[in-house]
Amino acid sequence: MTGLVLKLGPHERVLINGAVIENGDRRSRLAIMTPNANILRLRDAIHPEEVNTPVRRVCYIAQLVLSGDANPQEARMQLLRGIEQLSQILTDHDSRTQLNHATAAVMDDNHYQVLKALRALLPREERLFAACPS
Repeated sequence: MTGLVLKLGPHERVLINGAVIENGDRRSRLAIMTPNANILRLRDAIHPEEVNTPVRRVCYIAQLVLSGDANPQEARMQLLRGIEQLSQILTDHDSRTQLNHATAAVMDDNHYQVLKALRALLPREERLFAACPS
């Protein structure tokens, strides 16, 4: 079996190609067979009031593409510019690897993978902000 497998908890919601789908009373698995489907777990969604850090801003742009609220071609330059800015601050090997994955995914128009790569940077960003007094 190929494709993405989503494991959903009871009443968990997921956005697939613009449609909100809610799971029933039991845990379930969905196999997404369509390549390049736009998928976003609503429990993982970043809400507008939470877009308050550099990594979250770039994640939010990718999320808007996945939700159908932004044009992928218009978002491409914003994503690449945001990733470039992040790469000037996050210079460690692991961060660079995630940023390279995100860049490649932008170039492939795979916004799910963009969001996945960038979300991996959120804990690191949180630690950096915690270490620096405001």
